[in-house]
Amino acid sequence: MSTTTHDAPSAGSYYVPHSSPWPIIGSVGLFVTMMGGANLLNGHAPTLLYCGLAVLIVMMIGWFNNVIRESQAGLYSPQMDRSFRWGMSWFIFSEVMFFAAFFGALFYARDYALPWLDGTSASKPMTHELLWPTFEERWPTNGPGRVGGPFEVMGPWGLPALNTLILLSSGATVTWAHWGLLKGNRRQLCLGLAATVGLGFLFVALQAVEYSHAYQHMNLTLGSGIYGSTFFMLTGFHGAHVTIGAIMLTVMLLRSLAGHFTPEHHFAFEAAAWYWHFVDVVWLGLFVFVYWF
Repeated sequence: MSTTTHDAPSAGSYYVPHSSPWPIIGSVGLFVTMMGGANLLNGHAPTLLYCGLAVLIVMMIGWFNNVIRESQAGLYSPQMDRSFRWGMSWFIFSEVMFFAAFFGALFYARDYALPWLDGTSASKPMTHELLWPTFEERWPTNGPGRVGGPFEVMGPWGLPALNTLILLSSGATVTWAHWGLLKGNRRQLCLGLAATVGLGFLFVALQAVEYSHAYQHMNLTLGSGIYGSTFFMLTGFHGAHVTIGAIMLTVMLLRSLAGHFTPEHHFAFEAAAWYWHFVDVVWLGLFVFVYWF
């Protein structure tokens, strides 16, 4: 699609793009990825998973490239801008609900299931005697069946505390970059984004080190009962979101270096920044409720 300058669209106009192959390609990629992930969990080779992820990557590059070209061509009106903002807001809300489900599972296990199994819950007095009369309530736990064997608990200090500092610092650097953009200071914008991207990928690298230590030295795995499963599901999905956010900010950095964005028109940057702040907030919840308490 041509990137030549067009007349600015009127406030009430709405750009309707040409037919696109990307939605169906993305659907196929998601389906293949899901099937590949299920096969991997059942002991099969990860080939199908990698194929699905490759299709998703191609889809994202192609689709986002189209959107960037349309934006740079001046095809989007203020109404389109409002559409994008509402779309991103609802997307982040869906992500909030996604993590709320996993936090809910964690709280349910700790505050309801354990007292039932321990016999301290007045509402379930017989559960303890009938099922596990020797079980005593204690968190973290791998359950009365000691699923996965003995394990060590991942404490809050050390790498988790360092990663908290890194992620909070990245929230400050992306805000600093935004201030630079609003002032028309492209150097501050690019430096702030570069720092944020570096901190984001450093977080992911340190989380990989933490996972390696957990598996090799603490016998803390995804199979370590309810504690292991909730720990890795919550921190793992968060790590995936950090990776996605860092990739988004990398694209914003490359676009900023290419001269894209103005103080008046920069929603793509704002969307990535919103997402990054969401990731920061989720991590604070993880640090408190998964690592600390």
